[in-house]
Amino acid sequence: MNTYVIDPPPQACAPVAGGGLFPVRRIFCVGQNYADHAREMGGDPNRNPPFFFSKPADALVVNGADAPYPSLTDNLHHEIELVVALARGASNIAAGAAEETIFGYAAGIDLTRRDLQAEAKKAGRPWDMAKGFDASAPVGLIRPLSQTGRINRGRISLSLNGAPRQDGDLADMIWSIPDIIAILSTYVSLAPGDLIFTGTPAGVGPALSGDVLRGEIEGVGEVTTRIV
Repeated sequence: MNTYVIDPPPQACAPVAGGGLFPVRRIFCVGQNYADHAREMGGDPNRNPPFFFSKPADALVVNGADAPYPSLTDNLHHEIELVVALARGASNIAAGAAEETIFGYAAGIDLTRRDLQAEAKKAGRPWDMAKGFDASAPVGLIRPLSQTGRINRGRISLSLNGAPRQDGDLADMIWSIPDIIAILSTYVSLAPGDLIFTGTPAGVGPALSGDVLRGEIEGVGEVTTRIV
């Protein structure tokens, strides 16, 4: 029998409302999935094909824990997002069958090194170091479908130190959740344990050390973290 030559890393997990842990395999993210955010980032709000990027599973921040201000940036931004947790997966999933793969939903914050992202965009380089750094994915409790039902609309908002920053509605997504799952499954084979961040409304902006971020999604719950 083969044995590990070093201790295996711990399994990244997110807490589930009502008890239990959701083991996380991969974290996928959709870029510019709200027209108002696409405009504020200088993008085209027309319904172009969605694009995706990833974060490592161990970028998770759970249970309201602090998130350290990352190195090599002077412009850390917050992005509140609905997170979809998958219980099943496959390749080339039909949009009509996509909702059958969903375990539940959570509120999440996509933390972004905006200055590094701008440099990467200008140079035509990947966004990995702008998006996938340590502690870049705070996530709240995952609520199973039995508690939420299917989610396709509802207020999504974020405050910084109690002051409103982002405020939108899930109904304003350019690409729906079934569309996102179906299209992403043509790029990679999805599997149980995958999380998908589904995009953010307008109002993204900087967060500094000491700031408290609180995001809330109607019918889903909240996510809170303090930048330290």
